[in-house]
Amino acid sequence: MTINDNVLVIQKRMKEAQTQSARHSQPNVTLICVSKYHSVDEAKEVYDSGVRHFAENRPEGLIEKQQYLPDDIVWHYIGSLQTRKVKQVINRIDYLHSLDRLKLAKEIQKRAIRPINCFIQVNVSGELSKHGLHPDDVKNFIQEINALDKINVVGLMTMAPKMANENKIRQTFVELRQLSETLTAEMCQLNRPLQLSMGMSNDYDIAIEEGANFVRIGQAFFKG
Repeated sequence: MTINDNVLVIQKRMKEAQTQSARHSQPNVTLICVSKYHSVDEAKEVYDSGVRHFAENRPEGLIEKQQYLPDDIVWHYIGSLQTRKVKQVINRIDYLHSLDRLKLAKEIQKRAIRPINCFIQVNVSGELSKHGLHPDDVKNFIQEINALDKINVVGLMTMAPKMANENKIRQTFVELRQLSETLTAEMCQLNRPLQLSMGMSNDYDIAIEEGANFVRIGQAFFKG
């Protein structure tokens, strides 16, 4: 299959999942191509198939792709961002999907020239190998960073456990959605519902069914 074929399959599965979605009346889900580990030429094929949101997880990959790809792309940074690398990244991106500590938020505040849309990373599954805040700590964290005007909290992000069955994956996404609904109801500083960044190549349809607003897909674009 070509990359264009893969894009069509992904879009079809997304539409099917949206008909079963817990938020099927919400705006369309944003499809993000995670182009890390793939060449500029491969990413350009995805772009030529109509995708306009791309994600990288290393400053070097982000900078390289931006040098060669069209300038109407919306750029996302995923994965853990070290504070010492914030200055290389933060003014090149539109969304950060891995805000998980106060030190990082303060460095963004120091380096950003405009407000950055940030998803707070939440470790719903409790896996030690994953970054992210415990769900019980998210409310206090939002309150801590509320005064930072370069941080625009737009939502929550999580990843399902590796090698988990469908029930466990679905429960992870349900818990993030429920957390977002609770925080939106309780916190006056949130002037709109928190969006959800969840779902990758192996589970994006489940994530959409449970209310994902953004899905981060890599492998499914590039498989042969």
